[in-house]
Amino acid sequence: MSKDYYKILGVEKNASQDEVKKAFKKLAMQYHPDRPSGNEAKFKEINEAYQVLGDAEKRSKYDQFGADFEQQGGFGGASWEDVMNSFRNGQGGGFGGMNFGDGNLGDIFGDLFGFSSGGFSGSSRGGRKERGRDIQVDVEVDFKEAAFGVEKEISLRKQSKCDVCGGSGSEPGSKMEECRTCHGKGQTVQVQRTFLGAMQTVTTCPDCRGRGEKPGKKCKHCGGDGVLSKTSTIKVKIPAGIDSEQAIRLGGHGEATPHGGQSGDLYVRVHIKSSKIFEREGYDVHTISEISFSQAVLGDKIEVETLDGPIKVVVPEGTEFGQMIRLKGRGVTRLDKSGARGDHYVKIKIRVPKKLSRDARKKLEELKDEL
Repeated sequence: MSKDYYKILGVEKNASQDEVKKAFKKLAMQYHPDRPSGNEAKFKEINEAYQVLGDAEKRSKYDQFGADFEQQGGFGGASWEDVMNSFRNGQGGGFGGMNFGDGNLGDIFGDLFGFSSGGFSGSSRGGRKERGRDIQVDVEVDFKEAAFGVEKEISLRKQSKCDVCGGSGSEPGSKMEECRTCHGKGQTVQVQRTFLGAMQTVTTCPDCRGRGEKPGKKCKHCGGDGVLSKTSTIKVKIPAGIDSEQAIRLGGHGEATPHGGQSGDLYVRVHIKSSKIFEREGYDVHTISEISFSQAVLGDKIEVETLDGPIKVVVPEGTEFGQMIRLKGRGVTRLDKSGARGDHYVKIKIRVPKKLSRDARKKLEELKDEL
């Protein structure tokens, strides 16, 4: 009877490849023979199911000829026993060349059980220098500063490279020496025995932090760490057109890491103060101008406050309440390099008097039929 691989992995037939992979990871974690809840037979079964469903082409054929796939024994034609014996006898290869969907099984087991897939294929990972922590700070700018751009100074206390040794941790004039722990490789290798055979884990050397060398004489100023906590002042250019809650990334201005590693990044999140006059919509600016009833009827010139200062604006005859007057190119500068600006829209509000003099009322009464 044909095995139902979907049922074995606990997924629907329309499950995505990502869902199939997640299901396999969960079950492999549960039934791994090295775990208290382990079950080698069940572990073999879920691997067999993932071999098929984790490969789009095999999955398509399985959906069409399910029974035929029962005979295709495990991993690319090799039986489970062959694979197990291969690792138990210390033979090379293993899972390294066995592709399953969007990755090989070595990567998946590495994610689950904490060893590097380099242990399967013979490749090495590690030896990377540590990277400093990223920092986020908040800066507040007013409406016009955001519209046209501004430069701000930010002071923050953080881990910075030692000024004396330049972050190397070595006393000036002394030489760097090869790390005795990793013999200059920057990484250490540990061999771990598992039911699959000998697995090797490659990690960054804890003594030299991946550099492969250590100071012959430690810097007196920083104690050989290469970093010190100090207050730094950084100038940040806020670009014209930036919007509230957007962030600017300054590479390498985050915290330094000990022993000459790469510094993290600084993220400056911008907050724009609200304006009593202007409202922003994208790169456009909106304001409200109030005019009298007679100005609306007869037309007039009014003064409007813009980002560039006050200017005279023509209100045409017969302007209605809520009508918009467009001032082209008077808005916010665009973030792109074009230097173009959005527009300024003036919304007209007509002021209606609540009290009228006798003469005014009389004149309006005479004009009632015309207005």
